[in-house]
Amino acid sequence: MVHPLLEIDVTQELVRSLLREQHPDLADLPLSWAGTGWDNALWRVGEHLTARFPVREVSAPLVTHEQRWLPVLAPLLPVDVPVPVRVGVPSAAYPWAWSVVPWFDGVPAHHTPVPDRTAWAPQLAEFFLALHRPAPADAPANPFRGVPLDPRAEVLVERVERLGLPDADRILERRRDLAAAPPWDGPPLWLHGDPHPANLLAHDGRLRAVIDFGDVTSGDPASDLATAWLTFDAEGRARLRERLAYDSSTWRRAQAWALHMAVVLQMHPVDHPHLAEIGRHGISQALSD
Repeated sequence: MVHPLLEIDVTQELVRSLLREQHPDLADLPLSWAGTGWDNALWRVGEHLTARFPVREVSAPLVTHEQRWLPVLAPLLPVDVPVPVRVGVPSAAYPWAWSVVPWFDGVPAHHTPVPDRTAWAPQLAEFFLALHRPAPADAPANPFRGVPLDPRAEVLVERVERLGLPDADRILERRRDLAAAPPWDGPPLWLHGDPHPANLLAHDGRLRAVIDFGDVTSGDPASDLATAWLTFDAEGRARLRERLAYDSSTWRRAQAWALHMAVVLQMHPVDHPHLAEIGRHGISQALSD
């Protein structure tokens, strides 16, 4: 289904023509659509590759961030990540950079029962331990991740009202209280930026890969840690937290981020019902703690 933010429809014919133009040795491999999110369309190329195309101008720089930084970060990380194996450039047929990345056998975590995710919560903790290290000054800037949350949240109030969410007053009051926690006082750390369960692949009860680094940035790790509520139940959160030595203020900010992101994920429930479901789960979990 086409979502309302899409600016370019990345069809099979377009993918085939771009491959033929720029990577002809891949052009005759079978193509199958693997999904379209808010920012990118994915096409599986043969058995082992995936082509990743921005679908709107605002998301186009995210692919270049992955191309620049994933080769640097991947050797530090304990699970597979989609380091580009080929790079596509803008052309007459398509205006932005694009990538060919490995295909990982696995199921996005949101397709798995929540209790089953607890088994690999320690693996995700190890991923964060490896990633959350001081970032260089030229790490990508991202005004929506790793930054302080405004306790007033005027934009979020408008979204909650527009969505007509149950428990709207509780959501906003709890988020306001949590976001007032003391700010991050350490160096800006590397962040994935969007580690919700649709970007975590599981296989045979383990964390197979972490994908979609388009929001990669640096700053307060609390925005990454929001996945404790978006992905897990209470037991899974406990397993995640026991391996991460962040203070209570960081976890309070993370819980505020969970409520914030959970609302944002519900903005297009018809076009992206799986994201809306992740958001509903996140609100339930964050309000229960």
